[in-house]
Amino acid sequence: MAEVIAGIRIPDSRLAREATDLLREHGTPLLLAHSLRVYLFGAIQGRHRGWAVDHELLYLGAVFHDLGLTAKYRSPDHRFEVDGANAARDFLRANGIDEPTAELVWDAVALHTTREIPWHKRPEIALLNGGAAADVVGVGLDEIPTGDRDAVLAAYPRVDFEQGIIRAFSEGCASKPATAFGTMNADVLERTLPGYRRPNFCDLIAGNPLGG
Repeated sequence: MAEVIAGIRIPDSRLAREATDLLREHGTPLLLAHSLRVYLFGAIQGRHRGWAVDHELLYLGAVFHDLGLTAKYRSPDHRFEVDGANAARDFLRANGIDEPTAELVWDAVALHTTREIPWHKRPEIALLNGGAAADVVGVGLDEIPTGDRDAVLAAYPRVDFEQGIIRAFSEGCASKPATAFGTMNADVLERTLPGYRRPNFCDLIAGNPLGG
């Protein structure tokens, strides 16, 4: 029987189980618990808003959203969000999922750390952003009733989450710090990577060889 938490059913299709197995194999217990909280918080926000949501697609986005931080899926030159999005799309294509659906999940994963834009797209894209923001920085918790929040945290506790997620971001980006430009991970690398100095957009404009 599928697990139900705060009235939200954890998807238990073959596709959902196989995706979860990838996260268990290549991720960490911290990323697994975080990803499940992201799904649940996003789904609860969708219920609060009265949105029609494809919960399996939201779940698949949540499972893959941080896999780009892992050694298995980390590329040498892409943002971690893009690495996770590429992994999700490849997984869905390999399982015969149609291209529009695979692209929707790609968008959800790629945009999950981007402010505002996801909320102008499909509910699954918006709510992956919403669930991640709620779990990492507490934005959007006003749409998650206290009892539901407690049920999610009881099922998937935030064990060493504050420092653990910062370590995960740092380890995922340390070998390619240029990909952090313009993203939250510039903040992470500034705190955790010795010698890192974030680029300044004004300096980049001034350094343009076109001059003028």
